[in-house]
Amino acid sequence: MFQPVGLLHGWKHCPRCGAALESDPERAACPACGSVFWANSQPTACAFVTDADGRLLLGRRAGEPWRGYWDTPGGFLEEGEDPLDALRRELREETGLEVEVGAFVGAFTDRYGNGPDAPFTLNLYWTARVLGGEERAADDVDELRWFDPDELPPDDEIAFENVTRALTLWRNEHA
Repeated sequence: MFQPVGLLHGWKHCPRCGAALESDPERAACPACGSVFWANSQPTACAFVTDADGRLLLGRRAGEPWRGYWDTPGGFLEEGEDPLDALRRELREETGLEVEVGAFVGAFTDRYGNGPDAPFTLNLYWTARVLGGEERAADDVDELRWFDPDELPPDDEIAFENVTRALTLWRNEHA
């Protein structure tokens, strides 16, 4: 599926003590201080936010990667953050909306951008419905738009492969 490069690609010295690392594609270990670093996919929390009419909220990305393409609201988890807390936080930051998180939809792997150094991601999707807030595009989003399930943007206007796959699953459930 993907050609692994790994999060640790290019690491030569321990970030804790500066000693030379012993590494392979999956991990790097420091023989001096004993630290071990693993190459893991970076987790994200994303939502299929729908309104009372069954329309889906998408945002147009404000920055790279995939600037100008449509994406689901969501983003990266902060270290130690609960995924549902991250989802609510990201939705407030990007859309101004407070949501009630619903059912878990699925998990999809991808890369955050193009090229061999693009980090791998683990993208977690939930359904959500709006509870309140004032809708506004902010943070990583230039524009927000509500789409009927049968009028979603074509795949070549969607930001990431994982979003396309997740939207296909969502669309099949709402056809």
